[in-house]
Amino acid sequence: MNQDEIIKKYIPSGHIVQKDSNAFSFAVNIRALINVCKEFYFNQKLQLKTITAVDERNENGGFRILYVFGVSEENVFIIPYIVLKNQDEFPSIAKDIHEASTYERKIATFFGLKPTGHPDLRPLILHENWPENKFPLRKDFDWQERPEEANGSYKFQEVEGEGIYEIPVGPVHAGIIEPGHFRFSVAGEEIILLEPRLGYKHKGIEKLFEILELNEKIKLSEKVSGDTSFSHSLAFCQAVENLADITVSEKAKYLRIIFGELERLANHLNDIGFIMSDTGYSFGGSSGTRLREIIMQWNEKLTGSRFLRGVNIIGGVTTEISSETLNKLFEDLSKLLQDFDEVIAISENSSSLLNRLSGTGKLDKKTALDYGIIGVAGRASGIPHDARIEFPYANYKLLKFDIALEEEGDVRARMYVRIKEVLTTIQIIEQAVRKMPIDEEFKVNGKISLRKNSCAIGITEGWRGEIVYFVITDSLGNISRVDVRDPSFINWQLLGYAGKGNIVPDFPLINKSFNLSYCGNDL
Repeated sequence: MNQDEIIKKYIPSGHIVQKDSNAFSFAVNIRALINVCKEFYFNQKLQLKTITAVDERNENGGFRILYVFGVSEENVFIIPYIVLKNQDEFPSIAKDIHEASTYERKIATFFGLKPTGHPDLRPLILHENWPENKFPLRKDFDWQERPEEANGSYKFQEVEGEGIYEIPVGPVHAGIIEPGHFRFSVAGEEIILLEPRLGYKHKGIEKLFEILELNEKIKLSEKVSGDTSFSHSLAFCQAVENLADITVSEKAKYLRIIFGELERLANHLNDIGFIMSDTGYSFGGSSGTRLREIIMQWNEKLTGSRFLRGVNIIGGVTTEISSETLNKLFEDLSKLLQDFDEVIAISENSSSLLNRLSGTGKLDKKTALDYGIIGVAGRASGIPHDARIEFPYANYKLLKFDIALEEEGDVRARMYVRIKEVLTTIQIIEQAVRKMPIDEEFKVNGKISLRKNSCAIGITEGWRGEIVYFVITDSLGNISRVDVRDPSFINWQLLGYAGKGNIVPDFPLINKSFNLSYCGNDL
């Protein structure tokens, strides 16, 4: 559809629409907000990508709250928004659209704007030592200010009944992992309720995006979640390229596909190994880390960084790959694939391994849909979301591959989605290598100028799932707001549901099968 057809189909008549490339934004009356969002979500079947706020009091005298919906078949975004002037309350849509709940809690915590009618307004990410009247994403909050320490409290959910007791785990753990607290309510060994409490890795990422120079913003995006440095920086770069009307070369697009798939490959190999290792199957565990190391060494050989940092820039990438090196890469990937197939074949002969995985940490599909699950965990429950196909970026639309799906929603399904994606990733790299033009620039040089009072969305399919960057500029063309949504922000809410009904010793295995990012959530 063309732009006029999109507006006619999706946007109620009588609204003034601002068109920013593939983003269509329009103001709605606060009283109409809930019905507009319900229309998009339930009737039009649009995907909710993020809900965020921006402090525009200096320019427009108020706050804007924006609701970003994606139209996958058209690869466009419909963004209704409300404006709050001389008020700090707005109607919650969480009772109707459950996956909106956490976004609204974040807005309440960081902007001090209250979603009326929200069922759970406990602070999100910021802890009890943070004062209640300090809102760090307001423009008048000094990022260098250290607020006085507060003495608040956080109330965990409680389960009452005879024989129910609680087990606190973390935030410091026995392994070398990031901090997160988990509160178990159990009857005997069975988990009745599991509630994660995060925020220990909060480092003010979205506030830093407001004050850093553009090149430093790219580096910052690489630090959101270190094992997904390339995909995060790519999502940010694509949003800025949209705002600057920069067209990336075909060669750069294919290089971005190759690097992104190498990042996916390394992490999936690692996770497959660790899932097996957590069952006590050491052969699978050691094989996974061994195969991952092959990819990490290739990352360093190609870019100088094992985690593919410093590769993305606005307008392309910083490095190319020679034909000779690409041939050697594909040769090594073919050997790795043969090795991987042998590891999986041997592992599948272990009935104790498969029995341990099957049925453990099973996630109800209806619950997963209600929370808007994405990524590996969603595809393991038969939910076919993949931004490479639904919102294709780089040159994914020119490649042929299927979404890796399983139906059972248990640990075994989450591992087998990864196994299938290892095979698919190698096929994608092969296609990208063969299609990539040789004699073409891989970056765009020149001054970068961003559209004023505009917004743009950058989406990538990270190895955990879909990453969304929503970038807004002010009247001077400067970036005034960067909203980051890592897939972990969605999927952490579902870990408790996957744990329910299992026994406490199952939790490390269930947690590893999701392998969510603490810092990607805490921002």
